[in-house]
Amino acid sequence: MQDPKTAAPQPPQPKQQQSMPGSTGEMTPRPDHGEESYKGSGKLEGCAALITGGDSGIGRAVAIAYAREGADVLIAYYDEHDDAQETARWVEAAGRKAVLAPGDIKDEAHCKSLVAKALEAFGRLDILVNNAAHQASFTSLEDISAEEWDVTFRTNIYSQFYLSKAAVPHMKPGASIINTSSINHKNPSPTLLAYAATKGAIANFTAGLAGLLADQGIRVNAVAPGPIWTPLIPSTMPPEQVESFGKNTPLGRAGQPAELAGAYVLLASGDASYITGALIPVTGGRPML
Repeated sequence: MQDPKTAAPQPPQPKQQQSMPGSTGEMTPRPDHGEESYKGSGKLEGCAALITGGDSGIGRAVAIAYAREGADVLIAYYDEHDDAQETARWVEAAGRKAVLAPGDIKDEAHCKSLVAKALEAFGRLDILVNNAAHQASFTSLEDISAEEWDVTFRTNIYSQFYLSKAAVPHMKPGASIINTSSINHKNPSPTLLAYAATKGAIANFTAGLAGLLADQGIRVNAVAPGPIWTPLIPSTMPPEQVESFGKNTPLGRAGQPAELAGAYVLLASGDASYITGALIPVTGGRPML
């Protein structure tokens, strides 16, 4: 057992900034995706998963965990090729098949093609993880353009609708859809207005879709991360916020992507057979009121 306050690096982090969407290799300290720590136990043996934003951060941690639990993984990502190839390497090291699928999930046709590619590669689709997200910080409402608002909503919530609609006809009873919401769905950060609004929409979408698909035996749940150390942070926040990132939690630090993996494994596995329409907070102790 480990003290959760000291189980991962604590602030301050070195001041740093990257261009969007950010790169794992340029982060200090390097995020932990469970590369050396996650131990599988066959919970997803023989399953096939599609993970958006699977190149880095939470998506990479989930891909590694799923592979070690026995699942093949399609890694959907935008254009972060180096990060995506690193994720694929870890999936293949676990003895599972990895398929890389770059492209823009704002486009419905691309979302349909991701499902088709998963079916072609694996012959089935058991788990859809809608994880990819776009965020940008603004201190003034006047600075948020209509284009920025549109990009955020199309990336974060439209894509979840597109992918779920494309995937469900091919899913069998026992399949699972897992969406990534955020602590921002209940406690929105004013400087992340568009992002927080989409995360609220995702929480509502999850609950509604769970009811809609219950008769088909398809479970739909969400995970709500708090501050997690991913490339999104140094690429979308000013250096002084990066330096103190995670300090405002009761545990006093940012979470690592690996610390989310267990929640996504649980929700995808038979252990969660009576869980649908739920949202699991992983927030370092910050309440979602």
